[in-house]
Amino acid sequence: MKKLTKGGVIMTAEDIKKDFPLLKDNDISYLDSGATTHKPKQVIDAISSFYNKYNSNPHRGSYMLSVKATQIYEDTRKKVKQFINAKHTEEIIFTKNATESLNLIAYSYAMENLKKDDEIVISIMEHHSNLVPWQKVAKVTGAKLKYMYINENYEIDDEEIKNKITNKTKIVGITHVSNVTGTINDINKIVKYAHENGAVTIVDASQSIAHMKIDVQNIDTDFLVFSGHKMLAPLGIGVLYGKEEILNNMTPFLMGGDMIEYVYEQDTIFASLPNKFEAGTQNVEGVIGLGAAIDYIQKIGYDNIHSIEDEVVSYAVDCLRKLDFLDIYMTKNSNNHSSVISFNIKGVHPHDVASILDTFGVCIRSGNHCAQPLMRYLKIDSTCRASFYIYNTKQDVDKLVLGLKKAYEMFSKYIRK
Repeated sequence: MKKLTKGGVIMTAEDIKKDFPLLKDNDISYLDSGATTHKPKQVIDAISSFYNKYNSNPHRGSYMLSVKATQIYEDTRKKVKQFINAKHTEEIIFTKNATESLNLIAYSYAMENLKKDDEIVISIMEHHSNLVPWQKVAKVTGAKLKYMYINENYEIDDEEIKNKITNKTKIVGITHVSNVTGTINDINKIVKYAHENGAVTIVDASQSIAHMKIDVQNIDTDFLVFSGHKMLAPLGIGVLYGKEEILNNMTPFLMGGDMIEYVYEQDTIFASLPNKFEAGTQNVEGVIGLGAAIDYIQKIGYDNIHSIEDEVVSYAVDCLRKLDFLDIYMTKNSNNHSSVISFNIKGVHPHDVASILDTFGVCIRSGNHCAQPLMRYLKIDSTCRASFYIYNTKQDVDKLVLGLKKAYEMFSKYIRK
């Protein structure tokens, strides 16, 4: 594998894998990072350190433990701001995941601002989290939900963008990277065209944040969301970025403690940003783990992440394309493809394939990947999905290929030719 530089020390993907206790201590090839990444020791230690040294509720105490917990919590907010190059720290809202972030936008922004015959535009490749909330908004407000469809190369072409986004469009929601096909959408182009038509933009960066640098000011998107657990952080922590001027005009999504300034018997004055969107006790350990995950990613560097992923994913694509019993669902343009590969053994259900691969110590995802409309558009029910990250090697790919050959051999006599 290509070598990476970490703190002046030459590292390989095998060296990086040693930072991940579950992967280091078990003979498995984990190819499901699109669902959740494994956690390095540095993240686990940061969470353990919080509970051992500073466990207390932030924002709620004048004693030293609470003050320290507040400092660590808010330091992570500053870290996220720098990580995605937001303009203001107050533009960073902690949620439990990208799903909650998208629902917050739908209920606190869209429900308040859309009206009958306004249009919402999303792509057919959206995760249900960036689709179902917009169905709800459309039904409640009378707005129309429209889709940008992909071409035969699993990409959204310019004509489709311009045909679907018009001066009636009020919201454009787009995934940065498809969790099914791995297609990298040109979000700068889509955001720019949406803004030219007066629409507000939402980028789902859940499948891209671990793999490529995100600069919200360069993208100029109005909102951006992601889940921490897909970028080495713990489960249950997410981020909503929103432009300050838009967030200030939105009503809170949840009501309760810590999101208020004053409460009277018949009225409440809400707190300012970001507190008004963070009701109740937050997932403090998740926030701390997110900060440690950002430190880990930045220490390795996105250039090195891209280098190791490019080598292993290119090798995987080459190997899988040599298996004539596979259908593969991905763009032919490698520059527009990330770390996700969806495929099927012709005539074999993906769940059966995944179960057989598990006996070889290979972990992949099987199913519709929370993208049923895309599956119907592709005229399939489900796929197998292998998704890669910095701890994966060519040996993982070799095990995958061996397992697929064995699965095909087992089912070949039952497959209709």
